[in-house]
Amino acid sequence: MSETLQDCQRRNGAVWAEDKSSILSFDNDEFALKAIQDGVALCDRTHWGRLQFTEQDRLAFLHNQTTNVFKTLKPGEGCESVFVTSTARTIDLVNAYVTDDSVLLLVSPTRREQLMSWCDRYIFFGDKVKIEDITAQTITFSLLGPESSLVLQKMGISALPESTHHHITTQIKGHTVRVASGSGLTTPGYTLFADAEWGAELWQALTEQGSCPCGDTVWEQLRVIEGRPKPDAELTEDFNPLEAGLWQTISFDKGCYIGQETIARLNTYQGVKQRLWGIQLSEPVSANTPITVGDKKVGVLTSLVETSDGPLGLGYVKTKAGDAGANVSVGSGTGTLLEVPFLTYPQPTPNSTP
Repeated sequence: MSETLQDCQRRNGAVWAEDKSSILSFDNDEFALKAIQDGVALCDRTHWGRLQFTEQDRLAFLHNQTTNVFKTLKPGEGCESVFVTSTARTIDLVNAYVTDDSVLLLVSPTRREQLMSWCDRYIFFGDKVKIEDITAQTITFSLLGPESSLVLQKMGISALPESTHHHITTQIKGHTVRVASGSGLTTPGYTLFADAEWGAELWQALTEQGSCPCGDTVWEQLRVIEGRPKPDAELTEDFNPLEAGLWQTISFDKGCYIGQETIARLNTYQGVKQRLWGIQLSEPVSANTPITVGDKKVGVLTSLVETSDGPLGLGYVKTKAGDAGANVSVGSGTGTLLEVPFLTYPQPTPNSTP
């Protein structure tokens, strides 16, 4: 019997989550973080969802359902986009990859079933679009770190996509792999998609070329350090994508889509009164701890990780509470607001008020 992906990862020291849905660690977190800084690490993101949209209306459908532009995308291109409710509350941040005959969406682990149901609801009679959940039939790995391209070049892939979300199909040991630029974070890297049946062989090939395996513990630490918001933490029905710092995923010029009216109004009338920040904390606290200035609540902590520089969190804070470098209280400790690289916000005009 051929070795499975799980067998291969077990030999690398994998420690799975209690529900076996993902790998927490390879018992090498400190080493993996150093590899991401100076070399390359390999993260198994197969537990993320993969939804495939086919038939001739697929681009128009996604154009009308999410915040970014799809109609002009060509095969080999892609984008980040956000699914929102009719009141512009966030459902999920997704990565889209356009091929010759489909659009592949990489969606958050906890949003796959919800998005399938959500999209099904908006397919009407006469719409030529089909959605298939291909998560079980495929795998997704991400390479993270400055030497990611060197690993792929050693495996014979020379024509790598350069722009984020651009992608190519190539062959590795006789198997077809889709290689997309971007690690899913701001850390340089690539994301690979392939059929599940040869996941073990691909994992083995990547580790043999020097990729250091890393698990969700390291991914979560990087996610918070870099500021990528995630569902059930920063992306909930309490917040919209403008507050979440996802301005790069939103087109203000395209036509109507679900939530468009609310987002346009917030932008036009400068209605964003809170925003997401990184927060360097003096002591660990739990998520959902109120953020205060004096005796006034100005926000809420949404995520927390331990780093080499101490506890670091993400949290929503009212714009009037201050800018980067401002001090706040979080629980019994203090915090300092930090810019984080994943998030984008418009520069305020000289006469604008928060």
